[in-house]
Amino acid sequence: MDRNNRIKVAILFGGRSPEHNISLLSAQNVYQSLDKTQFEPILIGIDKSGVWHLNDNDMQIAQGDNASQISMSDLSNPVLISQNTDKQGVVSALNQRKLSDIDVLFPVLHGAYGEDGSVQGLAKLADLPCVGCGILGSAIGMDKEIMKHVLRSNDIAVAKWVTVRQHNASIDYNETIEKLGQELFIKPANLGSSVGVSYSNDKASFEQGLSAALKYDPKVIIEEKIVGREIECAVLGNHSPQASIPGEIVPKHDFYSFESKYLDEKGAELLIPAPLSEEEVQRVKDMALNTYVALECRGMTRVDMFLTASGQLIINEVNTIPGFTNISMYPKLWEASGLTQSQLMTRLIQLAIQEHQALNKLSLT
Repeated sequence: MDRNNRIKVAILFGGRSPEHNISLLSAQNVYQSLDKTQFEPILIGIDKSGVWHLNDNDMQIAQGDNASQISMSDLSNPVLISQNTDKQGVVSALNQRKLSDIDVLFPVLHGAYGEDGSVQGLAKLADLPCVGCGILGSAIGMDKEIMKHVLRSNDIAVAKWVTVRQHNASIDYNETIEKLGQELFIKPANLGSSVGVSYSNDKASFEQGLSAALKYDPKVIIEEKIVGREIECAVLGNHSPQASIPGEIVPKHDFYSFESKYLDEKGAELLIPAPLSEEEVQRVKDMALNTYVALECRGMTRVDMFLTASGQLIINEVNTIPGFTNISMYPKLWEASGLTQSQLMTRLIQLAIQEHQALNKLSLT
């Protein structure tokens, strides 16, 4: 393809979420994996205060191999993305001059303000294809409580839970453990990457975990502990999705925490493929695909579930913008299923364009 005719892909990374650093790690790998003969990357970093910055030539990242220290280093070119359908592109925030066209948005924004439907809404207003789920799938997948309600209504098993809201955060500990058991997980309802998640097995850790989670989200879910193997499956596609071979996470700590994922290289063992029977593999794939369809997902999602000793599969959560670091499960599962990371990026962009074209064929009158 002529370099002048390459598809311009705006890679969005960073953001205001507590998962800012993980987004930087993921975006580096997306950029490196992108087929530059087909696609021209437009790199837009969003700082922790929410200001968007254009990186003209390369990822401007400091401490790029350190999850706790990584940061954006070029904050000299603040920009806006036009929401006007006749002026799709990047505009200088300093002089309103258009700096680049955009053909596709590729949000690599984990957590709030990126994975929750926010950026997907911007893309829809601007009439731009957007990689991954749309507004509805993103919002449902992000909110763990709403996700559970939708899955349960589709006869898909989820862990038992109770919901606590910040404006009414009093909850009786004894009643909670009577309903859910003594061992509990406390989670912000709208975060991923295990940020703000804690394990509780007594009243002191319960109160501490609840207080910590409410710092991140005004809604918190308290779940029963499921004893089982942690199985993950990557799903790819729009209306005819495909499931990867499953993988398994074997945590070396109490659970697969933020530190286990990104700071402690020995925090967990990743088994790809997961040691499962053919029948179990098929059930995992079916569960992942049923979950994907029920939650109105598009493009991509990683589906996480437990496999109990009795053979039951229980959905833990979904991640509609999964980690894309070089060791993240989503790209690794597809590599093991026959797609290189470069081929995966190409397919995701193609899916975004196809979904956008299909939606634009619908009558608006």
